[in-house]
Amino acid sequence: MSIKFRLTLMNFFQLFVWGAWLTTLASYGFGFKQWSGQEFGIVFSTLGIASIIMPAISGIIADKFMNLEKLYGLHHILYGITLLIIPNIDNASSFFWVMLFAMIFYMPTLSLSNALSYTILKNNDYDVVKVYPPIRVFGTIGFIVAMWITNLVSDPESPLAFGLEIGNKLSNITGMAIQCNQFYIAAFFAILLGIYSMTLPKCPPKNEIDNSNVTLVEKLGLQGFKLFKQTKMATFFIFSIFLGAALQLTNMYGETYIKDFSKVPEFADTFAVKSANIVLSISQISETIFILAIPFFLKRFGIKKVMLFSLIAWVLRFGFFAYGDPINSLWMIIMSNIVYGFAFDFFNISGSLFVETTTDSKIRSSAQGLFMMMTNGFGAVLGSLSSGYLIDNYFTYNDVKDWHNIWLTFAIYALVITVLFAIFFKHKHNPNDVESINH
Repeated sequence: MSIKFRLTLMNFFQLFVWGAWLTTLASYGFGFKQWSGQEFGIVFSTLGIASIIMPAISGIIADKFMNLEKLYGLHHILYGITLLIIPNIDNASSFFWVMLFAMIFYMPTLSLSNALSYTILKNNDYDVVKVYPPIRVFGTIGFIVAMWITNLVSDPESPLAFGLEIGNKLSNITGMAIQCNQFYIAAFFAILLGIYSMTLPKCPPKNEIDNSNVTLVEKLGLQGFKLFKQTKMATFFIFSIFLGAALQLTNMYGETYIKDFSKVPEFADTFAVKSANIVLSISQISETIFILAIPFFLKRFGIKKVMLFSLIAWVLRFGFFAYGDPINSLWMIIMSNIVYGFAFDFFNISGSLFVETTTDSKIRSSAQGLFMMMTNGFGAVLGSLSSGYLIDNYFTYNDVKDWHNIWLTFAIYALVITVLFAIFFKHKHNPNDVESINH
């Protein structure tokens, strides 16, 4: 079995074990557990909290104490075991703590998987820039496959949904089993992935590096915070937080939004409502396509304009959802999913490139970590908590959510961020920026 195939398999299941439950968590919380918007927002904030505290800690362990492939595998095994506990949790408060532990184990693997792939490819004399992107694409494919499988096994009418059927109605035990399938699937494959990854080529810690003069700040990977002294970098990171607040909103609420159309009789039996997760998977399919266009857009328009295009795409993403429905305006829901690939990939890639081309090489890794901390950490926490509060207090009437105005509010928010970013973020286009990806 070739190295490239083995890494492809690893990347496939890396996002498979996340996609199995991420987009269906809202349906589980709102529908099955009857949580409020604020309770769900607090639960979802565990992704951001873990993204703030864990990647640096895991990086230190990998650098000094433990083989990278073993640490990566251990994270996934513990993540899988923790997911198995979730079906036994009855309230949002306890669920928060269990999910937080699950995310503490999982979120660092997003960066560890990159590091592991890079190290193994380099050790085997592969051109990382050329070889890795096709391998990484299979991670997104894994996310899509997981969404499809979860959709099928969570449908009571599907032959793939396991459970005990009594007469023509599902028993409570069966209903619980179907609702929890997403966690069982993710847990099973996460544990398998953890075991499998430990068979990958060894990547020992680099103990030969002299750390005697390294400060605590450097050990924790926090030296990038000095970039806040620079106006342009501070502006960029602040906007990264505010955009990060919007990045996961459609993953948080997308499936629940579509499934809530079932409360309207004319929409109840439509394909979109019955297969919401499959419809939403168009977003990930779009990602695999748009990512190929990034070098062209960066070369032609520059980093700032590409980030602006991304922000405009976020306005469209939310706006299409606001006016879509499963019959007359299904095309809007589909278009929302298509523009997601542009919106999500273009900001993340161009933002990462901006950091790469404007920071000193000595703190570049820390700066990249800081960018991820702002978007997936602080931004995600801000988006989770604030959206839950707003939905509960301003857009829920008699337990019915006003999705039109929810998405419209998010669209206006994204539009305000877009305008402010265009005004305050100063960056001159350099056609050679895209070339630096290869160096």
